[in-house]
Amino acid sequence: MGLVTLPLEIARETTRKSTEQARLWCKQLEEGNILLFPQAPIALETAEDLQFLLGLEQSRSVLHKNLAYQSATDRIVGANLCSANSAAHARLRGILRSYSQQVTEFLTKFLTPYQSHWQVDYTSFRAIEEQGRHLPLRKRNDLLHIDAFPTRPTQGARILRFFQNIHPTRPREWIIGEPFRALAPQFAPTHIALPRPESAWMQRSRNAACRSGMGKAIPALQRSSYDRFMLRFHNFLKENSVYQSQGARTAISFPPGSSWMIYTDTVPHAVLSGQYALEQTFLVAPQAMVAPEHSPLAVLESLVGQRLL
Repeated sequence: MGLVTLPLEIARETTRKSTEQARLWCKQLEEGNILLFPQAPIALETAEDLQFLLGLEQSRSVLHKNLAYQSATDRIVGANLCSANSAAHARLRGILRSYSQQVTEFLTKFLTPYQSHWQVDYTSFRAIEEQGRHLPLRKRNDLLHIDAFPTRPTQGARILRFFQNIHPTRPREWIIGEPFRALAPQFAPTHIALPRPESAWMQRSRNAACRSGMGKAIPALQRSSYDRFMLRFHNFLKENSVYQSQGARTAISFPPGSSWMIYTDTVPHAVLSGQYALEQTFLVAPQAMVAPEHSPLAVLESLVGQRLL
């Protein structure tokens, strides 16, 4: 697991090459590497848009960590602007919509094996300084964790995230830990129970709840045994003080103006400091994987000895 640095000219040239190079980038991501663009391949449409984001006030409520845009409904969700007004709200929505579209267009060409096999998830703007934030333990960004969404179960899809540091002068400081395939055997099943294969009846019941609309109202109804384990594992890592203090870790500094990609369900990560970042999430289907043996689903199925989904 490491950092793969891609100059901008290589990133642009890659989008015009065969899928073999794209398969290599996908494989490196799936193995737990981070793809870093020291110069971001995506830019905000105008300098005024950047200044608007840098000057944006955001609620510091412990309930919300970021401003988020949902492309499926074309709306801002999950947080409030302190000085909200219709014009500012509309402008923010337009900026995040445009950013989401640009990232999706770029990655469609850059990671061609994933085409038509992903779902465009939330776009977020992270306006608040990460260092010293007062959040509940399970919501803290500065503790090593793998991602699992309490309200958006993935059903085995991978969580691919594209970040961009838009702070004019300051880096964004991370630490990362050993990948999921190394951690899962250490802690499961001794400290956290492995998932169990679901019966056909359970699968039908969950699917029926989702079709009826109950799944959206009660996210737990959507969670497969895989999703339940991943959420427990997310919480376990954050709550494990021994792992947080003694677990293997590597420091990474993402400079101003850079972008990076990472499978955050595979790589434990923590954000120690930094302010003003954009992020786009994709949920990538299991069948799109170039190296499926590295996915958390495959690792867990190997430990259990049976298929989970």
